[in-house]
Amino acid sequence: MKSKSILLMTIIYSLLSLFGCKQVKSKPDNIMTSDKSGFYEYLAANPTIKLKTIDGADADLSQYKGKKVLIVNTASECGYTPQYEDLQKLYEKYKDRLVILGFPANNFGQQEPGTNEEIKKFCTDNYKVTYPMFEKISVLGDDMHPIYKWLTSKDLNGWNDQQPKWNFNKYLIDENGILLKYYSSAVKPLSDEIVSMIK
Repeated sequence: MKSKSILLMTIIYSLLSLFGCKQVKSKPDNIMTSDKSGFYEYLAANPTIKLKTIDGADADLSQYKGKKVLIVNTASECGYTPQYEDLQKLYEKYKDRLVILGFPANNFGQQEPGTNEEIKKFCTDNYKVTYPMFEKISVLGDDMHPIYKWLTSKDLNGWNDQQPKWNFNKYLIDENGILLKYYSSAVKPLSDEIVSMIK
């Protein structure tokens, strides 16, 4: 019964995505960004923000400064789960200038029920994922992780307030930590909307 409910929710969301939900939201050119809206400045100003890799090691996201960063909330039992494969292809092609950060989350349809160990095994065995994956977090609600609070609050990032609507939503940050784009689940990792921002 649970698997049927998950499948039904995935089908419904996929249909909605086909009818006008392929959303790309960009930073307006007339929005001036400052140090306050930078991702790395936000992390530096909030040293209590803790994050661990999927292996349980402490993570320092400032190491990715100088590359574009694509942040994705992932899930193992979603209709969009095959995007793991194209995310890996995108990473392999552009890893000299791009890093992909995967954040497993169970917020949508309970489609990420596994432990960190199970998620890692799933990603490795099925999609040969080599880009950084992190511990399972929440990307919505009262327990939203501080990283997603920055991504989804225009008071913090300078312009965007779009929260994730489903698994595999994507946020693109530039080399200096400025949020550039929000992409819905329906925007594929190898789409022109994403690749054109990385080349």
